[in-house]
Amino acid sequence: MTAEPWRDLDARLRAVEARLGIETASEEPPSGPADAGVYWVLQGLREQLAGVEGGGVVLAGTVDTAAGRAEWQYGLATQALLALDEGATGSAAARLAALGHPVRLRLLLAVLNGHTSPAALAELAGMGTTGQVYHHVRTLTGAGWLRSSGRGQVQVPAERIVPLLVAIVTAL
Repeated sequence: MTAEPWRDLDARLRAVEARLGIETASEEPPSGPADAGVYWVLQGLREQLAGVEGGGVVLAGTVDTAAGRAEWQYGLATQALLALDEGATGSAAARLAALGHPVRLRLLLAVLNGHTSPAALAELAGMGTTGQVYHHVRTLTGAGWLRSSGRGQVQVPAERIVPLLVAIVTAL
């Protein structure tokens, strides 16, 4: 990996958009409502943030999983994000760190696809031993990415599904 990974970010984003079949109207975000059809989320965000100094960030999604549909949105003013205190950054870092293992990401995706017991997860290729799977499940549960749904089953909480997928998209 290069010392400056953002240098090829634009090319990587175009490659991801091409794989996903996303077409964009221009290289630059639109400056007005004429392009609102293509950038409807961005246009809505601008309307919501009218008068908010510094702008903001929003993530939203509607996702069908084996457990059903999850719809979720969250937004925060940029100034609030840039002023996070030590506790908030520590919590965010711990949540992100829990995602930093390839098996944990595969476990989360497998849970979203309907494999909800650690024993069943351990049977999937490449997940490791049952003990290793339980260790990863405990780590993910402690970070809030998983929770017990009773009778030895786990699930990704509905409010974590879209952020999880956004985190994965940002890393592609």
